Amino acid sequence: MVHPGPSPPPNPQLTQQFLSSVLSQRGPSALPYAEDTKWLIRQHLLALVTAYPSLDPKTASFTHNDGRTVNLLQADGTVPMPFQGVTYNIPVVVWLMESYPRHPPCVYVNPTRDMVIKRPHPHVNPSGLVSVPYLHNWVYPSSNLVDLVRNLSLVFAREPPLYSHRRPASPAPPSPSPSPGPGPSPGQGFGLTPSLGSGNYAPRPAIPPRSYPASPYGAVPAGGASQRIQTEDPSEVYKRNAVNKLIETVHGDMAALRKAREGEMEGLFNGQAVLRQREEVLNRGVKEMQDEKEALEQQLQMVVLNSGVLEGWLRENAGKKPGSLEAEDAFECTDALSKQMLECTAADLAIEDVIYSMDKAAQEGAIPFDQYLRSVRLLSREQFFHRATGIKVRAVQMQAQVASMAARAPHYVT
Repeated sequence: MVHPGPSPPPNPQLTQQFLSSVLSQRGPSALPYAEDTKWLIRQHLLALVTAYPSLDPKTASFTHNDGRTVNLLQADGTVPMPFQGVTYNIPVVVWLMESYPRHPPCVYVNPTRDMVIKRPHPHVNPSGLVSVPYLHNWVYPSSNLVDLVRNLSLVFAREPPLYSHRRPASPAPPSPSPSPGPGPSPGQGFGLTPSLGSGNYAPRPAIPPRSYPASPYGAVPAGGASQRIQTEDPSEVYKRNAVNKLIETVHGDMAALRKAREGEMEGLFNGQAVLRQREEVLNRGVKEMQDEKEALEQQLQMVVLNSGVLEGWLRENAGKKPGSLEAEDAFECTDALSKQMLECTAADLAIEDVIYSMDKAAQEGAIPFDQYLRSVRLLSREQFFHRATGIKVRAVQMQAQVASMAARAPHYVT
């Protein structure tokens, strides 16, 4: 089931605006085509409308066999078909499926109420679905809609797909020299003409009343009591055969050219893949350099901060005489944690020196051994508490330092 959607006016500029609008939509109303193919889809439809103004692009709802309904692009109209020197128009609908243009479109012959599909037909099934070699041999991205319609025109010219099911009210035999009459109207299709010696109707293409060329099925109109078969002009036969031969040659050249272009496109695609891999490598290298730059900037801030502290101390003590400055005064605590850390470390080292001196005294017998053990036990306990306090203070200082570096670090927008 097909529900037609809005279609643009035949104006080329409005058609271009229509395609740009529907292909740029986002959200629930967006067409289900891949983003990297929408530009090519637009170019295919614009080229088709330019080459065949009888086909109009529009959007419509397409229902799949499984019941899914999607909004797709289609080209609706007629395809010109030359037959025995006269150009007829075959109504068709070209659906651009979700995977287009990587896969071929879906083409249907769309007969009017007074037309029927010829059965059997080598390229059109009873439902109107068209199956031609060009669709089976579809190659992305060289295949396109203009070449498809041109191929349909040639295939239909060899085997017309439509006939009219309307029977004339009173079929009358034509005169030997009929007067010229109007040709078929656009989208007329094919009619039925009476066969020889019977009241049945044999199918043959509808030919303008100005002439009676031979039917593809050999049926010619009856001529009263006498029967007269009109033969074709040999020059016309030679001309038609020459045109067919020329068409076959052009198709062969086009196939060879298409194959060469496909090879070139394959090489370009391979080069594109290599460039994308190199792009990924370069992006990783740039990110690593940015991370290293951030780490170096953080280290530079720490060096600048420490340099400022040292320069300040040197300025304060520049005028003092050598030896007048005590060793303990060389270290100045900037906060309570630093002062506590300094006191814990000094007490730890002092106790370590006392224990070392007591070891020497015990070895020399200057103090009794039991007194040595009691003193060492007490000093070790006190040293343990100083060391534990120093570890806690160091952990708190590290957390504060990390938070300060994170606050001073520059922020980059990626």
